[in-house]
Amino acid sequence: MIQYIGRQAKRFVVLLPGIIIVYFSVRNVFPVIDSHLPDSVSIFITYVLVAYIFIPAAIRLVRILFPPKHLPLYCVTPDGFASDPLNIGIIGTRRQLISAMEKAGWHMADPHSPRNVARLVASTALHRIYKNAPVSSLYLFGRKQDVAFEIPIPGIGSRHHVRFWATTYHNKGRLSIQGIHWQHRRAHIQGDNLLWVGAASLDVGLNVIRHNLQVTHMIHPDTDQERELILKQLRKESLVAKVQTLILGDPYQLINRVWRGYLQTDGKMAVISLKNSQANFKR
Repeated sequence: MIQYIGRQAKRFVVLLPGIIIVYFSVRNVFPVIDSHLPDSVSIFITYVLVAYIFIPAAIRLVRILFPPKHLPLYCVTPDGFASDPLNIGIIGTRRQLISAMEKAGWHMADPHSPRNVARLVASTALHRIYKNAPVSSLYLFGRKQDVAFEIPIPGIGSRHHVRFWATTYHNKGRLSIQGIHWQHRRAHIQGDNLLWVGAASLDVGLNVIRHNLQVTHMIHPDTDQERELILKQLRKESLVAKVQTLILGDPYQLINRVWRGYLQTDGKMAVISLKNSQANFKR
């Protein structure tokens, strides 16, 4: 009972900034815009400001002030909600990672800029494939992904994609979850022997986010199959030196932020050592 009350209190703390922002937006922002523009345009502008800027920024601030201390099982959205489970890791340099993924048929995602977002919107509207389309920013180690890859497939909003975050690890002996530096929050980590922690998933269409009504991708529930896809492709190209499976936690089902969406995983992360990398962990 106490744990239940604690969870509800935490949820209310996260929800409270959104409620406050919506209140002041309806009371102050909308009337100002409405006095100069038609109702339909005013409502749309107010929606964009609240859903895409004010609410995410406020909730993100709460998450920064009260960061989680536990071992992460998944990456999170900019406003701190659970997103794709962590399911794959690759050991090697940035150049080795990019080279291996491209040889396996993946395309490196373009930076998330206004120009590239406009290209993405245009390609979606015209039903054209944008192989290097930008992906939304998700967070791990307190920062957005360092690099992302994708494989487009037919259908609006459909693609395989994986985000990677660089970190370091204790590389003497067998790799373990305790040896990964989960709190390494410094951006632009460099080195000859990095661990790229990844979250791979499959977009299967478009839907809306529960708490702010943003339009986003719908994720296929089975994220484990995306891990196996990457492993299979890298093995096919003879790029894998060895693989170790780390158990991050028990199998679990995650209620996704997208309306009526959920994700499930076996709680495992396959860590792939690329050929020619300097990894020396034991089997």
